[in-house]
Amino acid sequence: MEETEKPDYPSLPGARDPTYLEKGQGGFKIPQKSEIFAQEYGVSSDKSNASTGHETLLGDETYPEGGLRAWLVVLGSWCGLLASLGLMNSIATLQTYIATNQLSDYDEGTIGWIFSLYTALCFLCGVYVGPLFDRYGPKWLIGPGGIGIVASIMLLSVCTEYWHFMLSWGILNGIATSLLFTPCLTAIGHFFRERRGFASGLASTGGGLGGVAFPLIMQSLFDKVGWGWAIRILGFVCLLLFTFANLLVRKRLPPAKNASPHPDFRIMKERPFLLLTIGVFFLEFGLFIPLAYISSYALANGFSEKFAFQILPILNAASVIGRALPGWWADKIGPFNTNMISLCVTIFACYVVWLPFGHTTPGLVIFALMFGFSTGNNISITPVCVGKLCHTQHYGRYYATCYTVVSIAVLLSLPVAGSIVKATDGNYWGLILFTGLTQLIAVVAMYASKVASVGWSLWTNF
Repeated sequence: MEETEKPDYPSLPGARDPTYLEKGQGGFKIPQKSEIFAQEYGVSSDKSNASTGHETLLGDETYPEGGLRAWLVVLGSWCGLLASLGLMNSIATLQTYIATNQLSDYDEGTIGWIFSLYTALCFLCGVYVGPLFDRYGPKWLIGPGGIGIVASIMLLSVCTEYWHFMLSWGILNGIATSLLFTPCLTAIGHFFRERRGFASGLASTGGGLGGVAFPLIMQSLFDKVGWGWAIRILGFVCLLLFTFANLLVRKRLPPAKNASPHPDFRIMKERPFLLLTIGVFFLEFGLFIPLAYISSYALANGFSEKFAFQILPILNAASVIGRALPGWWADKIGPFNTNMISLCVTIFACYVVWLPFGHTTPGLVIFALMFGFSTGNNISITPVCVGKLCHTQHYGRYYATCYTVVSIAVLLSLPVAGSIVKATDGNYWGLILFTGLTQLIAVVAMYASKVASVGWSLWTNF
């Protein structure tokens, strides 16, 4: 177990509250976590280092906000997310290929269960991964997770039957990914507070770049070396990336007093956190539908197979920008505000672009760019929103609890989407309407969470 040093700071005068207020957030309401954790974990208050302007102090917590070690953690997280979330962002390519080859006798909804179970397990298993990270750090999570993902990819290369894909990808890869991407995202919070949105967004660009590179690699290699070796080459690339992630990702803050590796669902009693979890539930419910079905949609609307495979990298390329730039913006106007703006862009893209114009090349490309940009922001900034509602040393627990609930959404999303397409006789208008509706519910729930935290003002920085 990695050892960490607890800095010796003098007690802060006037620190009376068992929770902290964000800088400049005078109206921030004390959430109920004080009742749950105050007696156990003590006082936190906010103070900045005036001499450098880069160090944040929350009670006995200090955040370097940069430096070699901090940026190496971001680099390691980037490598881990490039491989793990890059694969997640490539599921449309995998689903479209096996639906037209190995599993051509199965309908879209049935095949969708493979990938929905995979995404669900990525989040569901996090109910223990987050607390384990808080207690023991990333070392014993990222290593096994990386090995499991690489083993899953190698097994995928020889799959021929439905149950092969379900076991190797749906179950093994889902569990292994949960061990890896939660520590990669959570570790950044140990080094950044004021610049957490930017640092998290920068690391999350790895997932977007993987979603660009991996489909293009597979599309190129399918014709040259076939399915088996195309997937194995992808596995070797991931092995290299996971090696760097395991070497570089570290935690810095000591575990909270009496920290337990077990989940604690008492935190769902906090109204802001509960409303945020509902918002993320519907956000993720709709997010994976275009990621999985945009290539199938293109084929169904008469586009060439080459374009159908290329539209996903276009979406993920926009996602890279959406993960990086709004991260900096979130540090200026607040992660909740940034997320809500991006959700509004997603709704506009679904109802004003995809629904009426998706059957045209310009319409589908513009939708992919808008959806990729806006959801890229949501993917990278949502963990920062969770961090706004909790003490950093409990971040893994809060993050894992939120995404354990969200796992139900991603488990159901693809089969539900497939059933909607089947019910509309292979047309996609119902799927598009449903996707936009999930994002509309998400933005309402996130605004309600903000209201429960800082009041009704739309312009409050939060």
